[in-house]
Amino acid sequence: CVAHAGPWSRAKGEVFLSLSAERDRDGNSYTGLYGEYGLRSGQTLGFELGRSNVGETSAMIWWQRALDRGEGPNRLTFSTGMGVLERDGKLVSLAQIGAAWGRGFDSLPVLRDVPGGGWLAIDARVKLANSNEVEPDRTPDANGRWSSRQTYLTPKTTAKAEVTLGWNATSSLKLINQLRLEDRDDTGFAAKLASSVVRDLAGPAKIELGVVMKLTGEG
Repeated sequence: CVAHAGPWSRAKGEVFLSLSAERDRDGNSYTGLYGEYGLRSGQTLGFELGRSNVGETSAMIWWQRALDRGEGPNRLTFSTGMGVLERDGKLVSLAQIGAAWGRGFDSLPVLRDVPGGGWLAIDARVKLANSNEVEPDRTPDANGRWSSRQTYLTPKTTAKAEVTLGWNATSSLKLINQLRLEDRDDTGFAAKLASSVVRDLAGPAKIELGVVMKLTGEG
């Protein structure tokens, strides 16, 4: 998923929706619908619906609570969620727990002088899939040939951390760089760099376009 609540909670009654799609050069793809709703001060309710090209359909609902009091430069949140995954006609239960920290440029040395301002955030979470199935592998053999078996998008255990640096380049344009770290029980550790541009459209609508580059691990 390319969108997460992060350390800033939604105001009471505020709604956020995001439709996203991601595709790589090998034809693997993921489409997701993501939403947030501000329950009350410091509490946000969210959901995510997703579909991958390897035959996984998932649904998750989560709740986030602010751990700070809205005072000072630091923003800190805790979240927990549960959901279900449909894979090959079978249902798999999902659970997720996470935490996030963030600060604006105005409270960070050096970055406070950047025109337009921006934000720095760290988001970490662990997702568990209650499945006893042996997940298929899709890694190249010694000759560089790919197996016909596919790798599931959701393994039994996934730990993720995302470090985001966002800059308000203009009043209607944002530049976002994100370091994505992931450790899966099936393919191991991987690191990616995601860079994107967010542009304001009419009204509250925005469009985000970007690329993801593998640094290490599975692509």
